[in-house]
Amino acid sequence: LQWSSPPEAIERFKSQEIWLAPPQFYELCRLCKFPSLHELHKFSSDRALEGCEQWMPVMLTASDGYIQLLPGDELYPEDPDYTGEKKIIMSTDKKVEELMKEGSVFHRIVIKNINSLAVYVNIQAKYKHINPLMINSDCSDYSSRL
Repeated sequence: LQWSSPPEAIERFKSQEIWLAPPQFYELCRLCKFPSLHELHKFSSDRALEGCEQWMPVMLTASDGYIQLLPGDELYPEDPDYTGEKKIIMSTDKKVEELMKEGSVFHRIVIKNINSLAVYVNIQAKYKHINPLMINSDCSDYSSRL
C-alpha cells in the first residue's frame, strides 16, 4: 500500500507499476481538476445537495479497441441494458480513431489496451458536478496537487 496523489497514480498506471480499472481512471482524472485538497473539499461542500445520478457504462467494441460510452455521449443507447438480461452487444468494424473523428458529443473512455486509457468529455456535467480532466494515459498534462 502506498499513498499516491491523482497525478502520481496516473503516472504509476502509465509506467505499469499499478493497474487502474476505467472507472477509477475516470475518477482520478476528475480529481486532477482540483489543485488542492481545500479546493476539492470546497467543491464537494458546495454541490453536496445538488443530487447525483447512477451511470451504466456501455461497451462499444471497435476493430482496434473499445469505447466505454457514458450517459450524454452521442453513441450512448437510449435504453441501456442495466441488468445484462438483454445481452446487447455494440460493435463496429471501424477503428477507434474513425469513431472519434466522426463524433462530436463525447462522454467516453477509450481503451486501446489494458494499459492505454483516454478520457474524452465535452458535455455539460449534471448537478453542478465537474467533468474530468481529459487525459490520455499515453501522455501527461495535469495540474493537481492533491
